[in-house]
Parts: sequence; C-alpha cells; structure tokens
Amino acid sequence: MVAKVHSMGLYGMEAFPVEVEADLSPGLPAYELVGLPDAAVKESRDRVRSALRNCGFDFPVGRITMNLAPADKRKEGPIYDLPLLLALLRASRQLDPLPENALFLGELSLSGELRPIRGVLAMAAQAWQTGYKELYVPASNAREGAVIQGLTVYPVENVRQLLDHLSGDAPLSPAKPVDSLPEPGLSLDFADVKGQVEVKRALEIAAGGGHSVLLLGPPGSGKSMLAKRLPSILPDMTFEEALEATKIHSIAGLLPEGSALLKSRPFRAPHHTISTAGLAGGGPVPRPGEISLAHNGVLFLDELPEFARGALEVLRQPMEDGSVTIARAGGKASYPCRFMLVAAMNPCPCGYFGHPTRPCTCTSKAVERYLSRISGPLLDRMDLHVEVPPVEYDELSSQAPGEPSSQIRQRVNAARQRQLARFGDTGLTCNAEIPAAKLQEFCPTTPDADKLLKRTFEKFGFSARTYDRVLKVARTIADLDNSEAITSAHAAEAVQYRTLDRKYWLHQGQ
Repeated sequence: MVAKVHSMGLYGMEAFPVEVEADLSPGLPAYELVGLPDAAVKESRDRVRSALRNCGFDFPVGRITMNLAPADKRKEGPIYDLPLLLALLRASRQLDPLPENALFLGELSLSGELRPIRGVLAMAAQAWQTGYKELYVPASNAREGAVIQGLTVYPVENVRQLLDHLSGDAPLSPAKPVDSLPEPGLSLDFADVKGQVEVKRALEIAAGGGHSVLLLGPPGSGKSMLAKRLPSILPDMTFEEALEATKIHSIAGLLPEGSALLKSRPFRAPHHTISTAGLAGGGPVPRPGEISLAHNGVLFLDELPEFARGALEVLRQPMEDGSVTIARAGGKASYPCRFMLVAAMNPCPCGYFGHPTRPCTCTSKAVERYLSRISGPLLDRMDLHVEVPPVEYDELSSQAPGEPSSQIRQRVNAARQRQLARFGDTGLTCNAEIPAAKLQEFCPTTPDADKLLKRTFEKFGFSARTYDRVLKVARTIADLDNSEAITSAHAAEAVQYRTLDRKYWLHQGQ
C-alpha cells in the first residue's frame, strides 16, 4: 500500500510543497529513503523508529520505500520526521486517512515529542498560497505560523496528542491568529547621551530617510553608544516589514522560541573577524548572512577598518540593490537586505589623529595605510560622514537630561509618513531608496539650493553617486522640516555630511 502525506520544503526564502510517500511491500526488512535527502533527513529513520515504538506502535516489517517528491529538489533538515512517521503509520494501516488539505511539519524526539523547527513562517505563507487549510507544527512554532491569516495552525506537543486529534478522541485547539505587531521591548535611550548634539542630529536624519552613516572619532567619544541607540528612534515597522524580517530570522533559526513576529527592527553588530560568507550569506544550502538578518533594520560595523577588505567590498552591490543572491552548485537563493549601514572607526591606529588635545603617535604612512583599508567606492556609498568629537567636561558632568528617543522618534515617524504619501504606490519606503530617475520628481530644489549644490559639486569634485546621495539627504532634512521643496539651508546641511572624507582621506598625515 502507498500512503501520501503533505509537507513543505525550504530553499533560501522559497518554500515548496513536498509529498511524502511510503510504500510497504513484502520482502527482507529494508528501509530506503529517496528524493534528494540530506544527512539530517536520512537520520530520520532512527528517530521515527524510536518514536513509533515509544508511542505504542509497531515499526512495519518488510521492504519500506520512502520518497520525498519532487525528487529533483534537495530536502534538508529534520522537518520531515513527522510526515514520515504518519506516512509509515498510514502505509501499515495503523492510521486512518489524513485530511487532504492538511500539512505536517516537525522534528521528533526519540520519545515522540515534537521539537521546534526553523522556517515555519515562510512555509506557512506558501501553504496558504498553495491552498492548504490546516497546518500541524510543533507547539513552539504555532504562534509563528498563526501570523498567516486564513490558515488554521494546530500546536502539537507530541505524536500521541496529534493522533488523538486526528481520530477525533481529543481535538486540538488551533493557535490564536496573530493580526497585530507585538509591543517593542525596552531599548537604550538617547536621553542617556551627554552632549553630541550634532551627532544626534545626524542620526535623526539617517533614521528619517533610511540613510547609511559613517561615525569617525577618537576612542571614548561615544560612537558605539550612539549607534546602539539608533534603533530607539527608527520608525515603527509596518506589519509587512515585520513579516519579511521575521521570515529571515525564522529561516536562520534565530527567532525566539514561542515568538510570532519580531518586536522591533533588527540590529546586527557582527564582530570584525566575520567572513565574507558570514556577512553576505552562504553555505552548501545558502543561509542568510548578517546583511539579510539586518533587513528593515540596522547593520552596525564597529571598528570598520579591522574588517577584512573582501568582506567590506561584498557590501557594495547589496547596498545598491537591496537584495543579495548566493549561488552554489546545488542552486541559488536570494535574500532581501534593505538595511541601514552604520559604521564606526577611529581616524588612525592610535585613534587620536586630529584630536584637539591629545597628540597622535602614528606616522603619516601608518595613518595612510589605516584609512586606505576603506575603499573609495564603499566610502562613496555612505550617505552621511559624521565626526564624533570628544565630549567636553561640562557636558559630561551636566545633570540636564538629553532629549528622549520618544520625541526624536515622533519627528522621524512624521518624516517617513510624508515620504510614503509622496511615493504613493511606487513601492519605495524611504528617501534612501529613491532611484536616480525619480530624483528630479521627488527632490525639487529652490534656485538658491540649486546654485549651492552646483558650486559644491564643482569645488569638491563630487561623483554622480555622491550628488544623488546629497540630494536624498537634503530631501530628508526638508521632510523633517516639513518643507516640500529643498531650500539652500537643507542643501547646505546635507553637503556638510559629505566633506568629512576630504578632511581625513585627502589630507591624512599632514
């Protein structure tokens, strides 16, 4: 007898239906598993055998052939344990027919308990699009699957509980649908930051338009402290943004157990020893890297020159395209990666080049070598270059509280709402995403602002990319100022965030 159970597979961000087939025929005892299974799927035989026996069932005796269709797509992970067990029970007539519109996913323990798996949200979304009505998953993943409206998700603790439900003896209660974003957790606040008014203004502009930022200053000036507080002023995530970001974290196995959606925008801060694959993604079956895990959030690279040159250069194309494609022998996978890049670095190896009071001990060649670790093309892709000066004693000892993140966030949210109203149905979400073809339409300038930009362009020799980014930053400054047109004041402020590289990269060691 041939039994069939419906399940799902996952490759990158794409889920696909999988039909688990079991055939039991007379002959010498044997167990064959076909359909391009990886090692984890092949090992399911022993987990299924133990789970069956410990739940009071007999493991079929005879020639067993298990197939995972379609056979031309690789299957990975222990998610097929549960459907394999059900198919065996059905083929050996120990189980009544299963619902046709139901999917089963789950890893088994030897006692028959179901353990959490990764990628449930992506597979649940595909299940609903394919027309399935019911999804049975480990209880820890039920809230994640319940995010998809129109799909009934059943939390399953163990095999016996599931079989009692299927037989009608003890029906399971479906997971409560998730139709709203969770309340964000506590985060660091800008009210704790002493001084650095100019830097906080720059970060507000970055948050208001989704711009990338380079923070450059001596040790102890607060670069990392300021960057870690950036998520507290980022605009609220939409349901669609939270859904997309949660999918990636679920596929990577990083979604907290029992969670439905991410509570706040991602903030990823990889160590500078990270590899290119760790940053961009990779592996035999491509997994998301840090740039994808930071999707709709912040990627913070502290001590930027200490990162491997190859790892930094891999950022260039994803920053422009908003997605990264990883090709391997078994296929290729694409992941979205629209993130805010925030980088921090010292101006020289000792950290005190250009410091107002402490002398720099580095030679001009050492400074030049240090700064040259950041390539011109990558530097050109940073929208704001911000100098973080050392904090004065009076500011540090002041008892006056700084402006709280909640107030800054209100202005950022207002600016983003103006942008969304302006963009309409173009698919753009922030000023940093405006394509060059739409700059003239979305970034109108006054005559004075146009003259200022022209003089600046000719004086500093800006590239076309730099000009575009200056215009986008000026657009964000105008949005924060509730101005429809970009004035000379908005343009001047935007320009000052592009002149810092001239101070260091063109005059190092002087």
